Amino acid sequence: MATLKELAAYTNLSIATISRILNNDPTMAASEDTRRRVLEAAGTLGYKKHNKNKVTSSMRFGVAEMLTPAEQLEDPFYLYLKNFVAQECMEQKIDLIPLQREGESFVVPYPVPINGIIAIGIFTRAQIEALHQLSDTLLFVDSSPDEARSDSVVINYRLGIEQALEHLFSLGHRQIGFVGPADKLDDWKQPAPEIRRQLFIHFMSAHNDYESNFLIDVPTNAVLTEQAVTAYLQQGCPLPTAFLTANEENAIGTVRALKAAGFSIPEDVSIISFNDTPLSELMEPPLTSISTRVQEMSCIAVHLLMERTSNSGFLGDIPVKLIVPPTLVVRGSTSQPPLACISDDFAD
Repeated sequence: MATLKELAAYTNLSIATISRILNNDPTMAASEDTRRRVLEAAGTLGYKKHNKNKVTSSMRFGVAEMLTPAEQLEDPFYLYLKNFVAQECMEQKIDLIPLQREGESFVVPYPVPINGIIAIGIFTRAQIEALHQLSDTLLFVDSSPDEARSDSVVINYRLGIEQALEHLFSLGHRQIGFVGPADKLDDWKQPAPEIRRQLFIHFMSAHNDYESNFLIDVPTNAVLTEQAVTAYLQQGCPLPTAFLTANEENAIGTVRALKAAGFSIPEDVSIISFNDTPLSELMEPPLTSISTRVQEMSCIAVHLLMERTSNSGFLGDIPVKLIVPPTLVVRGSTSQPPLACISDDFAD
């Protein structure tokens, strides 16, 4: 079992910094990267807080991630999922061991038994089988590729898109565009239509307000999105009064492009995003977002796996799929459309 001194040497951080992060000190202004390093080091080295009043659990979970640390910085949604899983495991006195990826396989970094695995994101069929070689007890977060054998915790995308569009409709928007990929990898890492875009088209068509010219197809990347939206504007394409984006990276790129072209948000164009990590609050203006309840998803996953591995709960042998409802968080990036656009709608 590692000590704080050993964690400090491993991470090249001070003992005080590590202690405050591990104790969830609310006054500690550490970056997400620093918190991730500390939590991963604590799991890797098997650190446990000393507490004479509580009995330490011997439960040990592995965690498999679809993205590398560098990729997580480009799409922090999965970084937040992992960090909240690590925090909840620490609260529950569970050792969390990051599994190392070797091609299509995963390995436990040191020879210890694990009670179960939390798999964050999407994986190929070969990777899923490799995880089953390490443990029969798998739980997937943000995907559900193995429903006959494994538990999963996923978000209700349909409800989220419906919430976003109902909010924009209530403000008076009818000319609404979508920024994001046309295709994305499915639960088995195979190309498939992007679910948020498909749901957007479905709901807009049901309201007789769908306009294909308002679709901007671009990967979930802020730089590429800024370029795509800029090109869209330069081509003289019709500008909707609002954009719904597939995630925050798309929203960030859209905001940058619109501002560079001289548009104001939300006075000229409203923006509503998906995911709602802390990045949404840091934008100017702060982004109205569909919160995917990242912390709740992570906590549910940990407790469900605890229930599954305890062999004393009500789950039995039936795999469980929990669908978490998202929440609309209204901030400063949405408002009523410009008055001229409202007048035009009434005229039509």
